[in-house]
Amino acid sequence: MVSAFIILFAMALAMIGAAWRKDPKLLPRGFAASWKMFYGLVPLLILAFLLAGLIQVAIPPELIKTWLGEESGIRGILLGTVVGALITGGPYVSFPIIAAVFQAGASTGTTVALITGWAMLGLGQLPFEATFLGPRFMLIRLTTVCVVPILAGCLAGLLF
Repeated sequence: MVSAFIILFAMALAMIGAAWRKDPKLLPRGFAASWKMFYGLVPLLILAFLLAGLIQVAIPPELIKTWLGEESGIRGILLGTVVGALITGGPYVSFPIIAAVFQAGASTGTTVALITGWAMLGLGQLPFEATFLGPRFMLIRLTTVCVVPILAGCLAGLLF
């Protein structure tokens, strides 16, 4: 967490410097745009962390271990792929939830499948993809990547 903060802080300082060199008047506009995004994301962040915390206390770890743990095998990887595809939102929403499931006992393979399913199959992005790139393209992409989360989960399970 600390390294991510340091990297983002350095990137922000670099962008502040770049904007300043280009035109110091750009900084207030950049800060205003940042505040607008922050203000819009705060409710999502609060709900994501609330959900992640509630997963840890409301869902018995035995249930997660049974369905998503080491013993679940391919069933857990398939379920992780589907659950990952169903999680909507960006990484700021998804990763607290995924981390809570992993910490509650999901296997490495299942968690890899979950993350890969979220990244590659995310149902929340499909309407945008169909609108901007067309339904044919969307179907081609989904057809070509639908097995990747399962393969990634199986490979992670074998290697780690």
